[in-house]
This record gives sequence, structure tokens and C-alpha cells, in this order.
Amino acid sequence: MQDMLLRGWESLTSGSGLVTLLVLGWLLYVLLLGGWIILQKREPVATLSWLLGLALLPYLGFLVYHVFGPQKIRRHRLRRETSRARMTGEADYTDEATETAELIRLAEMTTGLRRSRASDIRLLIDGCATYDALLEDVRAARFHIHLEYYIYHPDNAGTALRDALVERARSGVKVRLLIDAVGGHRSRRFFTDLIEAGGEVAWFHPPRFGRVWQRPWVNLRSHRKIVVIDGRIGYTGSVNISDDHDERHSEDAFRDLHLRVEGEAVLRLQRVFAEDWIYSAGEDDCLEEIAAQTPRPVTPGETPALVLASGPDSSWEAIHRLYVGAIHGARQRVWLATPYFVPGEAAIMALTSAALAGLDVRLLVPKRSDSVLATLAARSYFDTLMEAGVKVHEYGPRMLHTKALLIDEHMVLVGSANFDHRSFRLNFEVSMLLDGEELAAELEQHLEGEFENAPEVKAESKRPLRHRLPEALARLLSPLL
Repeated sequence: MQDMLLRGWESLTSGSGLVTLLVLGWLLYVLLLGGWIILQKREPVATLSWLLGLALLPYLGFLVYHVFGPQKIRRHRLRRETSRARMTGEADYTDEATETAELIRLAEMTTGLRRSRASDIRLLIDGCATYDALLEDVRAARFHIHLEYYIYHPDNAGTALRDALVERARSGVKVRLLIDAVGGHRSRRFFTDLIEAGGEVAWFHPPRFGRVWQRPWVNLRSHRKIVVIDGRIGYTGSVNISDDHDERHSEDAFRDLHLRVEGEAVLRLQRVFAEDWIYSAGEDDCLEEIAAQTPRPVTPGETPALVLASGPDSSWEAIHRLYVGAIHGARQRVWLATPYFVPGEAAIMALTSAALAGLDVRLLVPKRSDSVLATLAARSYFDTLMEAGVKVHEYGPRMLHTKALLIDEHMVLVGSANFDHRSFRLNFEVSMLLDGEELAAELEQHLEGEFENAPEVKAESKRPLRHRLPEALARLLSPLL
């Protein structure tokens, strides 16, 4: 028996035997992991990309997939649904007739958030206007201040807000600050004074590299920007807390757009924050306190509003569906501004169909974003869009960070979600869809000015290969961006 084992070992460690062993191990690796990926039933292009990566990069491909591959969060969804069930007292609009009834129904079914109304809606252009309004409201807070951000830097903008929060916490106002663990990693020691003053700070999805038995959360980020003050005033949009967004401190500050609202829609933002807080902080005893400190508005507001929350805890891709649904429902125009344009087939079909039908379809993107790969991938779609009649504008020299959609003369969508796979499928995002002619006119005026400062991309009969090849290669990676 011992001789047999020795001969077997010598055979395996010989040149031909070792090759056979490695080939068999590679086949088993591809079959097991490949079968598991196929059973996820995702888009064929993305599935094939991951299968190819696993096959060509044995073990290294598995490590990449383990860290960055798609994940579903079923267990966490149950905790979110529990918190939803305990947040009550919402108005009923089931009998209200509207031209956008199908879109409203789609939003309610995919997000679990009921329709609402908003009042005193303000479009805040760039970080300066956003921070000034936010600091004024924070300093006037009486009961609680809830904040959720993807990026919070310990710079001028971050220090001003932190100090205002410290002052309110010392005055007895309950301050809860939720920051994404990756986007806000530079500010971990920055909030000692706030915590000592009685404020609470939690981190969304801290990496779990030390737990090898669990997949890390590096690729599943909270990209949301939410502020709720006393349950009466709400902020959302795309402005983070950083000097990179404040033109007073940086000549190259991002060109951006944020939203301040009052009315019943604030309750929906409150609920989204509460779910994320409970999930991240691991406590739900704060719900009763939050509910008690959240007054129901005497008048819900005049403008119909939908708060759209999406993330990998749901397979419905709510914001993606609402984008596509709103574009398909357009009758006159579709104006889209986004810093990252990496659409799927459904989104490209919606935009090109609208243009082919004779609608005024315009796309505003940065000439150079902070991601070279995303910029190249976006440009790979321009030929198809322009051939269908879409007018493509590239904004510069500042980085365009605005995320907005204008439909016809009345519909506005502003939020944190980019027009790409990551925002639609991997990130936790929040946006607000508002139906109001005055607000639409205000956004129209703003975007008209942006288009004037963004030259239109002209179709070229034959572009140089040195441009087309990198764009085509970047597009191949678009399902993984």
C-alpha cells in the first residue's frame, strides 16, 4: 500500500502528472464557479465577461469576483421591510387621477414608498448654494438632524458642517450621521468632538477583509445624499461634503445640482434614512423617537413627488426602471445630464426611440470625468445616439457632476444616481421625481445655460483608430463598471 502511494505521488509530481493535475483542477474550478455564476441569471454579456475572467485568470479571477462581483442582500432586505412596517401615518392618494398614473404605480411597486407631495422646492446649483442653505437649516434645528453621505472630507466644507452639528448636539438636538465606509474613509477620526457632544456616527458597509468566510462589501456602497432636519426639511441630490464641490475653495470644483424640499416628501426621505441607519448601526429602538419627532405636515404640498430608493437589496432596479419609463412616456423632450453615461440596452433603446420619434433629446456629459474608463465607455455610445438624432453635449472645463432628467414641460428627476450600471445595480441610491411646471421651467433655464457652455459633439464620417479602439475596449468592460 505504501509503495502504491509513493508511485502515485511520483507520477503526480512528474512533469506530465503535474500538468494533468493542474488541468483537472482548472476544469473543476471553472465548472463549479462558472455554474454558480450562470445560476445568478444576470445579463448574458456580464455573465460571459465574468466567466471569461475566471477562465483566463485562474484563482486571481476568483479573488476579483469574490471582492467585486455582484451580490444580493436578501437577509438585509427583511430588516428593511421590518422598519417600513413600523413607519406609519402616510396620506392616501389611491383615488387621485393623474396623467402619470402608470409611472407612479411603477415607482410604488418597485420601491415600496408611497407617492407624496412637496412644497417650497429649491434647486441649489453648485456646492456654495447647497452648503449655505444646509448650514442655515442645521443651525435652526430643534429636534433632530439626520445626514447620510457617500463622501465626507475633513476639509473646509466638512469642518464647517461638523462644527455646526457639534453645536446643535450640545444644545440637545439629536444628530445622526451615516457615512459610507469607503467614500468617507478619510474622516474617521474627524468626528470625535461630535461623538463627545452626544452625536452618533455610523459607517455603511465597512470592508470585511478580515473575515475570509464572508464576501467583502467593497463593491456595494451607499451613494445616497440625504439630510432630514426635524422631519420638516429634506435635502437630496448629488453634492457630497467636500471642497471638491465648493467653488469658493476650488477653481475646479464640480458643477453640481442639489434639491431642498419641504412637505410630505420629507417623510419618505426620513424613512429611507431610518432604514439605512438601522441597518448600519444595528439598532431599531430609535424608530419610536424618530416618529415622535417627525411632525406630519399640515398641508402635504402642491407638487406631486416620488422618492425613489434602489440598491442591491432589491432586484427591481427601481431608479433604472423609472428613468426608462419616464423617457418612454415623454411626448416633447428628454434632457438628460449625468457625469457617468454607461447605459444598458433598455436605456439606449429608450433614448434612441425618443429621438427617432422626433422628440428633442439631449445628453449632457462631462468632457472629461474623473474616470478615464467611464469617459471612454460613454463616448463609444455617441455614434449610435447621434445617428438616431440625439444631441450630445460635452461640458467643460469643470467636471459635470449633475444628475438630472427633464421630461416635457412638467417632470423633473434629481438625485444621486448616475446613468450607469453601477448606480442602477450595485449602489444604494436615492432620487426624487417631481411633477411641476414651475420647477421644470427652472431646470430648463439652468440646463439651457449648461448646453450653451457645452459644445455639441459633431458626427465624424471616419474617426481615427487611436480614438475608436480605446472606446471600444472600455465599452467591453461597461457591464463591470
